Amino acid sequence: MQEVREKLSYKSSGAKPEFEYELLMMFVKNELSAAVTTPLLAVIVAMGAMFWAPPRELLIWLGTVFISKGILISLCRQFAKAPREDATTPVWRAKITAAEFLYGVTWAAVAFISPNTQGEAAQTFIFAALLVVIAMRMLFASTVMPIVYAGTLPITAAIVIRFALLDNPFYWAMAAMAVGVHIYFIWLMSGFNATVMAMLEYRAEKDALIGELEQAKAISDEARARAEEANLAKSRFLATMSHELRTPLNAILGFSEIMRGEILGPHANPTYKEYANDIHQSGQHLLNLINEILDISRIEAGRYELNEAPVSLPEAVEECHRLMRLRAENKGLKIVEEFEEGLPQLWADERAIRQICLNLLSNAIKFTPSGGTVTLKVGRTGTGGQFLSVKDTGPGIPENEIPRVLRSFGQGSLAHETAEGGTGLGLPITKGLTELHNGTFELKSKLRYGTEVVVAFPRRRVMEPLPRVPEPGEDAPEKPRWATRTAGKR
Repeated sequence: MQEVREKLSYKSSGAKPEFEYELLMMFVKNELSAAVTTPLLAVIVAMGAMFWAPPRELLIWLGTVFISKGILISLCRQFAKAPREDATTPVWRAKITAAEFLYGVTWAAVAFISPNTQGEAAQTFIFAALLVVIAMRMLFASTVMPIVYAGTLPITAAIVIRFALLDNPFYWAMAAMAVGVHIYFIWLMSGFNATVMAMLEYRAEKDALIGELEQAKAISDEARARAEEANLAKSRFLATMSHELRTPLNAILGFSEIMRGEILGPHANPTYKEYANDIHQSGQHLLNLINEILDISRIEAGRYELNEAPVSLPEAVEECHRLMRLRAENKGLKIVEEFEEGLPQLWADERAIRQICLNLLSNAIKFTPSGGTVTLKVGRTGTGGQFLSVKDTGPGIPENEIPRVLRSFGQGSLAHETAEGGTGLGLPITKGLTELHNGTFELKSKLRYGTEVVVAFPRRRVMEPLPRVPEPGEDAPEKPRWATRTAGKR
């Protein structure tokens, strides 16, 4: 960006070469758009001058104006038609400047048609007409200052010479006025030229910025496409490898179970039984990890299929609680249930619901210190859906780490230091399964104040008719009843 700004910067001493073509093209377009205006003014001036000048001389002058104007228009049209890459701007500018100078000289010649026979009214008419021509030529050529000088200096010089030759202080004052007006017009046109130059600079900078943005967008799109391909390849690789690993792992689990149970006879060395138990536990841990990888891979690849059926959310949560109760008791935790009574069933995948609850409950137990409390809450949402909330009194998660723990294999730093290890797949799987049910996943946590995860299912998955809206004057529906139960021990 700095390079672009330095390239587009300019000094007041002249235009940058990269803008010369645009400036000359602006003059050409102005000239072509007013190809008839100035010749028409010449006809009007000739008609006005017929009161004191011979018609023959005026016709000759008018013919020279038309010829010079035709030359200028012809050059402008040729330049406009020429391809930009083939146009040599300095050469064309020199040609057009010369044609403009010729055009200015022909206009200046009107001041010298029968000067001795003209009275004060004629002098004033010529003065006013030539000032109008000077103003028009400066306005048309304001984008190219050399053309301004070439087209207007001859006309101003003609006014000064004509009035200077007259032995009258009034005409001398008019000559001085013509010079002053010319200088003032030049000052105005210089400011206008600087404005046009700044406009071109801003336009070029805008085009450069757009080009950079388009290039950055193309690079970003390409990088995103590559990332998506890499992510898909990763998911396919994990799914394939996990599937291939399960076959030998099942054999390891089976044989280690036989060895641990001494089905084929007792071990001569008791240590072998301990080794078999370690093998079985490690294999079971590895199998759980493989299953989680398969789940997250299917979710990310969009290949996780829901087997939907009527499911009671409180019953599913209660069953998960029973499965995790012993683990909570061994750690000295208290689990509190707060279930709203009379909840209808959900249209959902029962296995996915149980997995969501088990993942959340397992995390809460894992990261809550001994003596803490885990609260399970099931109820209706404000929009008529149902929600599951799991809240613990653990160390909490810093706000800046929440996005990280929601990514695959991501874990918070404090939780990682103070709790058991894990794969970092539980929350991403839970979030993915919730979204497959068109639900919402919300993680609320504050450092040293615990963590709460709320999973909400939409109203359209609740298997009940819409509630009747009470008529005016009727009592509002009764508030839901909550049942609170406590399990576990401190």
